[in-house]
Amino acid sequence: MSKIGQRGIHYLQRLSSASFTSVSASSIEKGQNRVIDASLTLIRERAKLKGELVRLLGGAKAATSLLGVPLGHNSSFLQGPAFAPPRIREAIWCGSTNSSTEEGKELKDPRVLTDVGDVPVQEIRDCGVDDDRLMNVISESVKLVMEEEPLRPLVLGGDHSISYPVVRAVSEKLGGPVDILHLDAHPDIYDCFEGNKYSHASSFARIMEGGYARRLLQVGIRSINQEGREQGKRFGVEQFEMRTFSKDRHVLENLKLGEGVKGVYISIDVDCLDPAFAPGVSHIEPGGLSFRDVLNILHNLQADVVGADVVEFNPQRDTVDGMTAMVAAKLVRELAAKISK
Repeated sequence: MSKIGQRGIHYLQRLSSASFTSVSASSIEKGQNRVIDASLTLIRERAKLKGELVRLLGGAKAATSLLGVPLGHNSSFLQGPAFAPPRIREAIWCGSTNSSTEEGKELKDPRVLTDVGDVPVQEIRDCGVDDDRLMNVISESVKLVMEEEPLRPLVLGGDHSISYPVVRAVSEKLGGPVDILHLDAHPDIYDCFEGNKYSHASSFARIMEGGYARRLLQVGIRSINQEGREQGKRFGVEQFEMRTFSKDRHVLENLKLGEGVKGVYISIDVDCLDPAFAPGVSHIEPGGLSFRDVLNILHNLQADVVGADVVEFNPQRDTVDGMTAMVAAKLVRELAAKISK
């Protein structure tokens, strides 16, 4: 069995030599379908509740809704990002700071930020569901949020593999491609990293192959090899490497995206930041963006932001006082303000 297969053994498979040997394949599939249906029902009903609340309050053209996707098994190194969503939520509402964003939006207002909970990734995998179906569940969960207008998804990862099903869902729901602003130390555009088409290092290859993005701008890149550059050229990606950031700063702090497409999607891998600002990541790459660099790019961006994600925070590598959790939480707070209107 490959390393990927070893990492992805499901609980049901581990039990197969004991109590599940007599269970038929059709019975297992029916059970899996019930688990998936229950998972989607959770998201559907929570989204309906939050949507009704926002509509009742009125005045919102777009309202941010958090959706957690605690998935870490597609990471090529450490799987700690699976534990990130609850730590980010805890930090968002930490009493050490107030509930206003830098641009003055109030997070306690449901028209700015609501939360529909997590996709129950572990329960779905424990019943033997493979990644093809799991990715579909993630996509369907995002669409359920978007059905409750004016909710727009802000997804808490999780490793970066989640961006593929999320962007796919946003594009399909809106009926066309989006522009993507991707902040990361890595381009995540390998064709099939370590034999895993859903690897966190291959998510943007899947997005571009599917035609879900017109433009892909990658900012903060400082760990890229020949394949990453060749794949970038293949898909027409605009790659802004950190070695030229001082020259590119003016352009990146004055971006205007989304004209002629369905909107803009923002994907932030926490390791876009220099590890001095965010040590709690799986892949530590010195020489990154400062936190203020990232905020300047976000605050000055002219775009209709239709969705976003914050991924690759690894609580298992964070400082004792949760420094990176607070960093990830502030990214979420400022993205919520950018989406909501």
